Amino acid sequence: MKKTSTRLADGRELIYYDLRDDKVRDAVDHRPLERTVTTSEIRRDPLLGDSIAVASHRQGRTYHPPANECPLCPSQGDRLSEIPDSSYDVVVFENRFPSLAGDSGRCEVVCFTSDHNASFADLTEEQAGLVLDAWTDRTSELSHLPSVDQVFCFENRGAEIGVTLGHPHGQIYAYPFTTPRTALMLRSLATHKEATGGENLFDAVLERELAGERVVLEGEHWVAFVPYAAHWPYEVHLYPKRRVPDLLGLDEAARTEFPQVYLEVLRRFDRIFGEGEPPTPYIAAWHQAPFGALDEFDGVSRDDFALHLELFTIRRTSGKLKFLAGSESGMNVFINDVPPERAAERLREVASS
Repeated sequence: MKKTSTRLADGRELIYYDLRDDKVRDAVDHRPLERTVTTSEIRRDPLLGDSIAVASHRQGRTYHPPANECPLCPSQGDRLSEIPDSSYDVVVFENRFPSLAGDSGRCEVVCFTSDHNASFADLTEEQAGLVLDAWTDRTSELSHLPSVDQVFCFENRGAEIGVTLGHPHGQIYAYPFTTPRTALMLRSLATHKEATGGENLFDAVLERELAGERVVLEGEHWVAFVPYAAHWPYEVHLYPKRRVPDLLGLDEAARTEFPQVYLEVLRRFDRIFGEGEPPTPYIAAWHQAPFGALDEFDGVSRDDFALHLELFTIRRTSGKLKFLAGSESGMNVFINDVPPERAAERLREVASS
């Protein structure tokens, strides 16, 4: 992998990740852009104890542009985009309309491929491996920023999810705090560790799933399964079999196998609702240990956390979406329409479709 860092016309950082070491990236951003001004503010809810970001400047962000005006495609002739070069393998750049900025963290965009009509599932194993390298590198770099406690790499896919740019891309949020979902996991880790005399909860969950009926796909170094208490109609968790706290902890064998397993899971997601259906909307979310202090979680260290990816769709059946209505949105109690065992069975069935 070759990494080349440069600057856009308004001063934001842009980084090329290339498969070839001899690739030269010296294209200049000629757009007449003014320096980005953000108004991101973090506010803490005193009742729930969580934090929200107020980012009113995002109201003006790019919204469903036509394909020939996509800001994530390479620049061509007079059509100038966020990527100055005429081609790229993988690109990461600071979001022009960030939810988090300055002392409130940082937001980045990850473009998986220059092909506007592709998806992550269309990537080759080599290309998917390069995306993994980019996620890992950005996790490392962002973790050293003084304002960052946790790094979250994710992909939103599909208009139903709320995606406003159709180009295959993901994002990275670098939060200045430990996110509520991760805090819940850490509290459960601490409680289980104390109750069992030191047993790791992630290890116990993985052992149970490996022995059960919800495994979707298993490799030598990774396993994908539908969790026992899945919140979403089709939800798959992808774990390395050797527990590591973050992407930086993966060894070469796990990094090599990841694209094989993940691409197969994504392709099955696109087949679960049958032929003729539009691409399955999904969210793919990497869960990594926070880099900040864990003092509030008694007896838990970063090494107790288990890196994993959670993939889920809001489509519950052909032509129907799972809406977060009263119970889910009002009380955070999910009601799943599809038994996890049936979801796992369906994802195994489409393996050879």
